Amino acid sequence: MKDISFEIEEILKKIGEDPKREGLLKTPKRVSKSFEELLSGYEKNIDEIINGAFFKVDYKEMVIIKDITFYSMCEHHMLPFFGKVHVAYIPNGLIIGLSKIPRIVEVFAKRLQIQERLTVDIANTLYKKLKPRGVGVIIEAQHLCMTSRGVKNDTSVAITSSMLGCFEKDEKIRNEFLNLIKK
Repeated sequence: MKDISFEIEEILKKIGEDPKREGLLKTPKRVSKSFEELLSGYEKNIDEIINGAFFKVDYKEMVIIKDITFYSMCEHHMLPFFGKVHVAYIPNGLIIGLSKIPRIVEVFAKRLQIQERLTVDIANTLYKKLKPRGVGVIIEAQHLCMTSRGVKNDTSVAITSSMLGCFEKDEKIRNEFLNLIKK
């Protein structure tokens, strides 16, 4: 990502601040570096992240990684939203290295996003790359665009889900996933 210090300095001027005052001297550079980190997902390649970490295993039960913490930026207001991602899949002869799932979450979260797309991107990527019997993804998040402005509701949580394959078709599997992430 390119340095956006100049643009941040211009924003400071437009809101009535003096970018030359002591407390703001390094702010444009700090904000630029912050955005570089918060939006680093654009520079990541999913195949490089996964790095071939698929393993042949005769395992037919559900694999769940729950409570994956994430931070993202709302594409509508460029304010943070954050929470937990729960991911499950049922292998079809292959498993993926467990650490790769939070890494996949991070790649998509570190882009301007909406929660619904984030949910679907994670599910579709695992379904396409791993070719499991099914994938389930649930995200629970708080959005600063709802809590700090607009409606100012600081207790609401948005929940989204994407169920593919057997998670979509088999109510028993879906319910098992939902029950296991509640614990």
